Amino acid sequence: MNSAEHEAYFTWRNYFLMLLDRLPVPIAICRANGEVTIVNPAMAAEWGLVPGQVRGRNLLDLFRPSDTAAPQLDRLTEALRLGRRSRYTIDVRWTAAGGDGVRREGELVVEPVGDASPAYPALLTVLRVRTAEISTPSGPGMEVSAVEARILELAAAGATTAAIGKAVGLTVDGVNYHLTRLSRRWRVPNRTALVAKAYVLGVLAPGQWPPAQRRAE
Repeated sequence: MNSAEHEAYFTWRNYFLMLLDRLPVPIAICRANGEVTIVNPAMAAEWGLVPGQVRGRNLLDLFRPSDTAAPQLDRLTEALRLGRRSRYTIDVRWTAAGGDGVRREGELVVEPVGDASPAYPALLTVLRVRTAEISTPSGPGMEVSAVEARILELAAAGATTAAIGKAVGLTVDGVNYHLTRLSRRWRVPNRTALVAKAYVLGVLAPGQWPPAQRRAE
């Protein structure tokens, strides 16, 4: 690969990652053995994590295939061995938002991508959330993940989006994704109202500077 091709590749890769960060659909790219190599904020947020905390982990450690998923997993394994390019849907379950008691069910749509070759391809995985069974939380702070709480702390302190992203290991688009997600959940129009709602709900502790998440008693 010459210098022009090298530069074009990284330009395209950075553009792809930027688009991936903006997508609200949970997406990850994995190796054939399930190791996550690329993940967007929407996917990482399912466990209350940032993308850097998910990369390198195995997708099957994060999701638990349902009892009916074994035939699809077998077909996917055979397809990879034979170099086929088909799409497979695997029923999965997982506990969302960092283990706060929110249990979800859905489907992982898995599709091998890349040029056909004897080597195993990468796997493009898209998560479709089907149902959510929410257990009774112990307090209002349970409504947000650890990452979301940290973003709210920094936003309440007046940090810029870029500064928040640097502190939590997200891109600007990743931070905006979480802020938009919280704003929609709490039905508020802007960041100022979002911070105010966080205090009203007891997510942030009153009378404390710098702002901090209210700890469970």
